[in-house]
Amino acid sequence: MNTREVVLASRNAKKLAEMQALLAPLGLRVRLVSEFCDQTPEESAPTFVENALLKARHAARASGLMAIADDSGLEVAALRGAPGVHSARYGGVHGDDAANNRKLLQALDGRPESERAARFVCALACLRHADDPVPMIALGLWHGRVLEAPRGTNGFGYDPLFWVPDQNRSAAELDPAVKNRISHRARAFASLLAQLREM
Repeated sequence: MNTREVVLASRNAKKLAEMQALLAPLGLRVRLVSEFCDQTPEESAPTFVENALLKARHAARASGLMAIADDSGLEVAALRGAPGVHSARYGGVHGDDAANNRKLLQALDGRPESERAARFVCALACLRHADDPVPMIALGLWHGRVLEAPRGTNGFGYDPLFWVPDQNRSAAELDPAVKNRISHRARAFASLLAQLREM
């Protein structure tokens, strides 16, 4: 695949760095949608996949480039899947990691370890153009549990509260290179990369 550009339907610089590393094998230069547009589409769909498609179409239309969007979040079994698709705004303000983490800890206050099972979910949608009738979809899951207090300073979102059993540390304590190999986003991207190589 020749070097070319792709727009990421996000305004999150940390997510940009993470995705740039994941897409490096294909020689794709990743740009944020904020370079092209100030508007953000409403994430009104009930599923991760549908929200990813909404964001990818918006980014492709705004930029004229191939677009990749992810909708990801944390699902806690004891909370019937919450925060789920509302993960980024669980605490009331979109993108307020501290508020989201506080609310999650409050919701699980007093629950034993056996009731703190959780998984990160990532749904990726890739559109060759805004009206692409055959979007590429990829899913990734990362299982763990919610800690009783934050640990670590790497990552973003719920990473400080997400315990990764096979690494014996929180997601926020992982080296970014390790996280990029084992996370829900990494797993989804492995699937997407396979599809992109066949384009």
